[in-house]
Amino acid sequence: MAKASRGLRAGTRRKLKKEFGSKFTVTPYLKDFKVDERVTINQNPSSHKGMPYIRFKGAAGVVKGRRGGAYIVEIKSGNKKKTVIARPEHLVTADKR
Repeated sequence: MAKASRGLRAGTRRKLKKEFGSKFTVTPYLKDFKVDERVTINQNPSSHKGMPYIRFKGAAGVVKGRRGGAYIVEIKSGNKKKTVIARPEHLVTADKR
């Protein structure tokens, strides 16, 4: 028997589910964030590219810079500061959560 795969999206059937009938819009892909702006990580399951790990869902952080089309976000996980690289469709302004 082969060993089961444990990829990045393993066990996320319910965690990464979109609402039924939700329409695709291009605006989340074109969002622009400034350095030191507070954002919340909210993965968009229809876009696999640049998706942060599911453990960081709902984590609030600060944009520290850009890397290509993605943003470098610094979050606090426990007592450590971690760096997450995510594309704009997976980020939401912290006020509009």
